[in-house]
Amino acid sequence: MCKLCTPKTPIAACPQARMPLWAPSGETASGARAADAARTNVSAESVTQVAGKPGARVLLKGGVVMSVDPEVGNFAKGDVLIEGSKIVAVGADLSAADARVIDASGKIVMPGFIDTHHHQFETGLRSTLADAIVVNDGRPENARNYYEAMLLGFSQHYRPQDVYINELYGGLAQLDAGVTTVMDVSQIHHSAEHSDAAIEGLRDAGRRSVFGYFEGWWEGKEYPSGARRIRERYFSSDDQLLTMVMGGEIYIDGYEEAWKIGRDLDLQIALHVVTTFGMTPTFDALAKSGVFGPDNIFIHMTGMTDEAWKIAADAGAHVSLSVPIEMHMRHGEPPIQKALDLGMSVSLSSDVECTMSADFFTQMRGLVTLQRMRANERALSGEEGFPTLMTSAQAIRHATLEGAKGLRLDHKTGSLTPGKEADIILLDAEAINVAPLNHAPGAVVTLMDRTNVDTVMVAGQIRKWQGKLLGHDLDKLRRELEESRDYIFDKAGVAHDLFA
Repeated sequence: MCKLCTPKTPIAACPQARMPLWAPSGETASGARAADAARTNVSAESVTQVAGKPGARVLLKGGVVMSVDPEVGNFAKGDVLIEGSKIVAVGADLSAADARVIDASGKIVMPGFIDTHHHQFETGLRSTLADAIVVNDGRPENARNYYEAMLLGFSQHYRPQDVYINELYGGLAQLDAGVTTVMDVSQIHHSAEHSDAAIEGLRDAGRRSVFGYFEGWWEGKEYPSGARRIRERYFSSDDQLLTMVMGGEIYIDGYEEAWKIGRDLDLQIALHVVTTFGMTPTFDALAKSGVFGPDNIFIHMTGMTDEAWKIAADAGAHVSLSVPIEMHMRHGEPPIQKALDLGMSVSLSSDVECTMSADFFTQMRGLVTLQRMRANERALSGEEGFPTLMTSAQAIRHATLEGAKGLRLDHKTGSLTPGKEADIILLDAEAINVAPLNHAPGAVVTLMDRTNVDTVMVAGQIRKWQGKLLGHDLDKLRRELEESRDYIFDKAGVAHDLFA
């Protein structure tokens, strides 16, 4: 049984490596094989089982290193030394005699992506609402909309086991795409059992996760007072992969209690701020009342007044943008430039897979192309003082370090900085959609997709190795997800029509 297996997954052999894996430090993998066949006759499990353990040293050797830390810098050919869960050093020609070496040549080595808003409980309903807008506008073609179909429809029928498999599968899918950290916004807390199942799914996926404790809909639900039980049971320590955020949706009666509980428990308070839900007057009133603070995460921030924006910026609030979803589902135009002009910390988020992909190459391209489109229009119209065009490197920062800042995790992750935990991805820069590599940030943002994600590490542990997720029977999990999907469709009275 691989150490990555859990009681929730079957005992199965870990995937075998397609290529030789490591050699002692100071040797290339091929050189070590020729010099000492006995020392290098090692299966893929060796490094995947050792990496991340206390005292174990792993050296990523010869990659194109993008640290997202200006003090560390970037390296056209560089190395990253990891000991246990943490990064020890980043530089050129590092050596560590006792380290196992992973050949990173041909790979871009960078921090994992950070998703600050993802409704993972909807994983089994992917693309179900591909053509939907967020709320009903009275037109016949929009009668099937997100709010009514998902929150008032499908979500009402989830059992705890449905929550678990959706959370687990969604987490693994994003790990596969290089997203090493998520804030999960699961509005599915109908009971204590539902909340526990969400946390277990996040935990068993094996990545860094922020549990967003948002609303539930059933009678007898714990929310919001259940935050105290959950905080004490699961989050008494912040020194773990899982942390917690309090949901404080202002379109729900009694949100004031949720804000108070969150602050009593020293939790950040996250909420959707969307003009199409008629939130602007409430948000304005809250802004003027002085309740905003640096513990607030505002998701979308579409259609709010300039005064409220300024108050949010002055309070140090964070903004999470889901650019493709906001454009697609009529949340309002993504306020990219507004947030940037106010100097706010801005991160990226995938939102809902029932409508759009949760991979971060899609998110980065959406961000950079929309910002540049607006700036270019102003330039072409002859306007003076039009905004500076966003660069690929800036888009990567929003997809990594800014997300860590927004979730209060930048002391642990978001950049390749010595002392931080080793949340690292290796991207294949020799693949047919990228080669030859000419500009590293540009290749990541404008050329790559999830197929380029070769290896993924979370806190030093290898979760994906040479294109293969480790530690889970994905065929079995997919069947369980399909069974859950069929149950939810049936209970919701919705025909499963692939072409509807």
